[in-house]
Amino acid sequence: MAQEPRPLVGVFWMIVTGLNFVAVTAIVKHVGSNVPAAQAAFLRYALGLVFLIPMIRPILRARLTARQLRLFGIRGLLHTVAVILWFFAMTQISIAEVTAMNYLNPVYVTLAAALFLGEALPPRRLAAVCLALIGALVILRPGLRAIEPGHIAMLATAALFAGGYIIAKIVSDEVSPPVVVGMLSITVTIGLAPFAWAVWVTPSLSDVGWLFLVACFATAGHLTMTMAFAAAPLTVTQPVTFLQLVWAVLLGYFAFGETVDGWVIFGGALIMASVSFITWREALARRRVTPGVAETKV
Repeated sequence: MAQEPRPLVGVFWMIVTGLNFVAVTAIVKHVGSNVPAAQAAFLRYALGLVFLIPMIRPILRARLTARQLRLFGIRGLLHTVAVILWFFAMTQISIAEVTAMNYLNPVYVTLAAALFLGEALPPRRLAAVCLALIGALVILRPGLRAIEPGHIAMLATAALFAGGYIIAKIVSDEVSPPVVVGMLSITVTIGLAPFAWAVWVTPSLSDVGWLFLVACFATAGHLTMTMAFAAAPLTVTQPVTFLQLVWAVLLGYFAFGETVDGWVIFGGALIMASVSFITWREALARRRVTPGVAETKV
């Protein structure tokens, strides 16, 4: 029997999720350029392998096929490049800009699902995608200010993460969630190793400790996000993620002396509105095909 939705519980866990991910960005910003981006990303994943121990048995029992291993490998490669670019962007642009542009990920997923999985892209959803792209333009403001390498890195990061999500969606129908998560950790750690080796500098014990905390907060964030999804529908929890941008702005201002850019907040709000609308439409579509649920006209 399905668990009764608990909206307040879902909102609570999504707020905790946002705090966890803001802590991740804060620590990465604090480490800054002390450790090269590729090496910092590698250490984050390598140190986080301790959380992989409970997933070893499900991975061995899965008896993955050559096709599944190939898909996991491609996803790991996409995620590897995306993580490097994300760590690089954190050293180049404000926390608020990184957070706001990261909201583009679900929008790219919607486009990729339409292009590669044959999913429908009706006019209303297409309009939401266009609104999100307008939000990105508001943040970047090309022609009105310089486009930094960090901005380009974040545009690519969101697209690469979207590609990884599409592959995860495919393999999640074939293997259990622990296998999907565990294989991502393994492939990304392996993928990051040569990039980290190429730029390796001896990290201080302090930097290693901070990056281990990144792994802890990131793992906790994924766990609390899963708990939020289990407690309440995405239409309830998704809009709450906008608070992450608010906290990112406050953190950047008080901890790192970053200016508050109203255009970044406005652009992020446009993207978040688009993501919330897409999430709501997908939830509505699932209700229409679920037996026993009355069809709703919009």
